[in-house]
Amino acid sequence: MKLILGLGNPGRKYEGTRHNAGFLVLDELASRAVVSFGRGWFSSARMAKAELAEVPVLLAKPTTFMNRSGEAAAALMRKRGLKAADLVVVFDDLELGLGLVRVRPRGGAGGHKGLQSLIAHLGTEDFVRVRVGVGPRPAGSDLVDYVLSRFPAGERPRVTAAVKRAADAVERLLAVGVDRTMNEFNKKQGEGDDT
Repeated sequence: MKLILGLGNPGRKYEGTRHNAGFLVLDELASRAVVSFGRGWFSSARMAKAELAEVPVLLAKPTTFMNRSGEAAAALMRKRGLKAADLVVVFDDLELGLGLVRVRPRGGAGGHKGLQSLIAHLGTEDFVRVRVGVGPRPAGSDLVDYVLSRFPAGERPRVTAAVKRAADAVERLLAVGVDRTMNEFNKKQGEGDDT
């Protein structure tokens, strides 16, 4: 089984914000698999069991807020007997232009509070990431205000396309592995590097 973890903040206040791009992608994956999220036995995440690309997966959206995502992920992985190699994390990335999607096999947190929490609680940076571009942040704007803002109407078509592309990347990861998925997705969108 693979754990597909979307990063975001719980509650209606944060729905549709840039920081909840990971949740948007998991909603898309759940829709494709025709499953619904529930609490069940694990109270620190909303979860759904599914099969994607013929692989059994657990879709999870932590309810611990972004900066404590690692607590929920580590507890869930212990309960399920999963290792970092079984984890795919989907999250918003300010360093990536709006609508772009990139796949990475590992890496640092880059200032992302959710990734910082995951790395701290898992004790490793070696987990696959699907990065959804929500940047760049306008010069002079407050970082927290920007990531917690909702996408304006003019940006929504690009966001919708990125959510679908990121969901495609997750399914492709499960089907063919990280290296082939990186080759297919990281260069497809007009940028040659993984910035």
